[in-house]
Amino acid sequence: MSDHADRFTALIYANVLACAMRRNIILSLAEAGFFRPRWSDRIMDETAGAIAKITMGGADTNKQRSAMERAFPEACVTGYAGLEAGLGLPDPDDRHVLDAAVTTSAQVIVTENLKDFPSKAFVPFDIDAILADEFISDAIKLDPLAAVVALRKMRERFKNPHMDAQHYCSGSRLEKALSGCRYGL
Repeated sequence: MSDHADRFTALIYANVLACAMRRNIILSLAEAGFFRPRWSDRIMDETAGAIAKITMGGADTNKQRSAMERAFPEACVTGYAGLEAGLGLPDPDDRHVLDAAVTTSAQVIVTENLKDFPSKAFVPFDIDAILADEFISDAIKLDPLAAVVALRKMRERFKNPHMDAQHYCSGSRLEKALSGCRYGL
């Protein structure tokens, strides 16, 4: 899979990384070489805040952030504050996301909020915004067997609670993405 990752870079936004299952799926696919994940310190700060909010303070956000940074030490985009002021996004607080994506030459920004990332703002940079489930589905279609191996490996890491394949996929877009695949989790 490394030939795919050598060409494709995805900036993963905080609203995607904050969801534990989605984060695990996306980072498992990155670990398998489907793409190169990128984020910034600011995105990681927002991720920690969102995780703390979701878990009502019950999660160790520093531990989770450290685990992601150890797994992908090259993922943090730095030195990107040059374009931010001139970027036209509906929410000025999201300009740093597009700026980081441009700086790292990302092809996509993976987000759960497309309304704050209108495609017309991305045209000059040849970047697309895409929903996380769509991104996952597209990655799986690249190489279904390698995706199943990566997702199986991820599922096997879940110890508490243990998750069988049916529970792992049921009701998710992942189930749809794998439905045409002859390989099982």
